[in-house]
Amino acid sequence: MSQISSPTAEPANVDPSELAKFSALAHRWWDMEGEFAALHQLNPLRLGWIDSIAVIAGKRVLDVGCGGGILTDAMARKGADALGVDLASKSLRVAQLHALEAQTPHVKYREVSVEDLAAQEPASFDVVTCMEMLEHVPDPASVVRACGKLVKPGGWVFFSTINRNAKSFALAIVGAEYLLGMVPRGTHDYARFLKPAEIAGWARQAGLSMVHSKGLSYNPLSRRFSLNEDTQVNYMLAMQRGA
Repeated sequence: MSQISSPTAEPANVDPSELAKFSALAHRWWDMEGEFAALHQLNPLRLGWIDSIAVIAGKRVLDVGCGGGILTDAMARKGADALGVDLASKSLRVAQLHALEAQTPHVKYREVSVEDLAAQEPASFDVVTCMEMLEHVPDPASVVRACGKLVKPGGWVFFSTINRNAKSFALAIVGAEYLLGMVPRGTHDYARFLKPAEIAGWARQAGLSMVHSKGLSYNPLSRRFSLNEDTQVNYMLAMQRGA
């Protein structure tokens, strides 16, 4: 049975304009042809990559910045005991409603910051995912540190975001937002894009070691995403905490 809990104290590491932006689109999270269509297309790829490394069935997993629960729900259906956390109340209500309608087992949602949750439940999760979220917060290093605190020794932490270079500006902003209309204009701020080395540095300080990386590419002709070794634009990182 899915559940949702009440918010904690107002966190510092949040951009009100980002919350407002995603809250305004909350009712569209599960529209496969809407503003979040790209995430629905990406989801099987990122879920498969995560599961190939961490084997999530039967494990306690945390999805940080879960939004409407696209990945959280999929991980629960894969056999995980899944918790999704976010600070956008409307998105969480949509995630909860979807879980009820789809009868998704073993999934819960909480309106709480990852930093607060790390203080409440350190070393409590086998797997932590933080996908397409770091580029939307004022202090991404704080999120990385909190994820490091939340994962159990030997557990896995997965991040995905967008690299910061000329190619990512051309493809992720000019291409995806203005030419192809894959995501709404203004979804991303180039100044907040993150290089893999920056995340890896914060991760080391949090007791995490980078083990795997993977690039994500989009073919506008076939309208399909694929995994590859090119991390110049969209990429994922797999980190492991020391045992």
